[in-house]
Amino acid sequence: MTLPTLLLALLIALFYGTFYHLVRGGSFWRLLLYLGLSVAGFVLGHVVGTWRNWLFIPVGALNLGLCSLGSFLLLVTGDWLLRVEGNGESKV
Repeated sequence: MTLPTLLLALLIALFYGTFYHLVRGGSFWRLLLYLGLSVAGFVLGHVVGTWRNWLFIPVGALNLGLCSLGSFLLLVTGDWLLRVEGNGESKV
């Protein structure tokens, strides 16, 4: 991958994280978490697509479809795991 492709991928991944934070809301730390999850999911989607040789909406060297899918899945999963609250009561 070239530097412009990497910068485009980072820009798109950060946009996804920012947009998800705009929709879901939260604090500054939650924004940083969403940005990190989005970038990690974007990279994971690209790695899986390259590994399995799957192409879905290719944009140059970037597999935009699978990258977006990975970013979305990791954002939703991370948000769901963080919003689960414990009972606080001991069952012992």
